Amino acid sequence: MIGKLKGLIDSYGEDYVILDVQGVGYQVHCAARTLQALPAPGEAAVLSIETHVREDQIRLFGFRSDVEREWFRLLQTVQGVGAKVALAVLSTLPPADLANAIALRDKAAVARTPGVGPKVAERIVTELKDKAPAFASVDPAVVHLSGAVDDNNAPRPVSDAISALINLGYGQPQAAAAIASAARAAGESAETAQLIRLGLKELAK
Repeated sequence: MIGKLKGLIDSYGEDYVILDVQGVGYQVHCAARTLQALPAPGEAAVLSIETHVREDQIRLFGFRSDVEREWFRLLQTVQGVGAKVALAVLSTLPPADLANAIALRDKAAVARTPGVGPKVAERIVTELKDKAPAFASVDPAVVHLSGAVDDNNAPRPVSDAISALINLGYGQPQAAAAIASAARAAGESAETAQLIRLGLKELAK
């Protein structure tokens, strides 16, 4: 199996690059975000590679980092997500943003991907929620609170404060993150009004 390729950029296609490795041109399919970040033809590039072998073809998928490749693999463990959809998701969201979106159960962010409807976005967020926090830059307390809110297990003042911020036009993930920080600062006995006030200060930073 090919795990990495280092060579010169030969040419670009719509969704792939031809990488010249010592005279052999490898056709490597990449996310749009990856293609945009690669250098001009004739310049050197290194790609982490995922090899897909079928009876009738071998396809190479290229990534700028091993973490991006890991997300490509993870996404395909979700029912209804194949290589094409996984690449589309990584074209829309860089790995860090994808990890944060899943950790915070931000279905809307994932659904911005062309070809990914609400149902598939819901499955991605639900099925990968236990794996995302390891890659996310989100405070574990925020992840925990977002899960509690989604499962209706959050304390009443907290869920009321989040609802209030959502009514003011903030997205659920942003509202949950702000109130999680507010709740940590104010303590468990904080009232809804205090949490809203602190949450708004957090969002204004």
